[in-house]
Amino acid sequence: MKRYLGNSKIIVLDEAQKIAGIGEILKLLVDTFPDLQIIATGSSNFELANRSSEPLTGRALTFELYPLSYAELGQVVSPTERRGLLDFWLRYGLYPGIAFSPESEARLLLDNLSSQYLYKDILEFENIRKADTLVGLLQLLALQIGQLVSCHELANALKISSATVERYIDLLEKSFVIFRLPPFSRNLRSEIGKKNKIFFYDTGIRNSIIQQYQPMELRSDKGGLWENFLLSERIKALQNKGLRPNRYFWRTHEQAEIDYIEERDGQLSAFEFKWQAKRKVIPQAFAKAYPNSTFEVIDRENFEEFIDFKI
Repeated sequence: MKRYLGNSKIIVLDEAQKIAGIGEILKLLVDTFPDLQIIATGSSNFELANRSSEPLTGRALTFELYPLSYAELGQVVSPTERRGLLDFWLRYGLYPGIAFSPESEARLLLDNLSSQYLYKDILEFENIRKADTLVGLLQLLALQIGQLVSCHELANALKISSATVERYIDLLEKSFVIFRLPPFSRNLRSEIGKKNKIFFYDTGIRNSIIQQYQPMELRSDKGGLWENFLLSERIKALQNKGLRPNRYFWRTHEQAEIDYIEERDGQLSAFEFKWQAKRKVIPQAFAKAYPNSTFEVIDRENFEEFIDFKI
């Protein structure tokens, strides 16, 4: 292997999960050549982790690479241009090669990306033969962003078992297509404590799945799409700043709710997301149960501070 690598100081292995015995190979290289820097990338987190995590315990650092962020795009466009492109990015997402493409080209690229990226690795990994079931699940999830998700109801709609739905959702999350937001439940009996919300890491992928690209002012789902965008951008910002707070939503059986809660160092920060600027006060039940928490409404006037905050 040393003859093959020559005098290289940095080695990059793309789609490393496809290399047989990748874990043992990386362990051997790290242990034998400690000065060698190795970067192993993979689009399928679950495969790469399953094949390499055990041999590399204590030898590797893991980084999650997301689509471009709204915050970092401020490095290449002016604040006015960035605001002007917000509607486009909400509809077509922020994958490289798409974020600055003409609209017709962006739609073509996105549809091609979603069909290949979403299904290929999962179908191969799990030997799933009914791709239409996976597509149907994604479509149902895409239509339910911002809502409570019931695996039992999804299973009934797709005519499969709840266990299969949960397994597919787990695989979709591990392949960075979707992410779950669990409920926050500590003090009140009326708090919902089981059903999750599910969002997409990229709003363009979500819109491609249901083939809805119309402008925001014409959409009936703008509230859920706005919530999805803010959450995914917040995740990127937290990762870039090296922060890993606990993340939740909050809702009671009486329909009192808060879109997003972060718990960091024992402090609760609550946020409500609104497409239209609107004054809203913290739900009394939450304020009474968690008196030391903070509360803020995030809308189009102040969202940039939320997704590019200062530590």
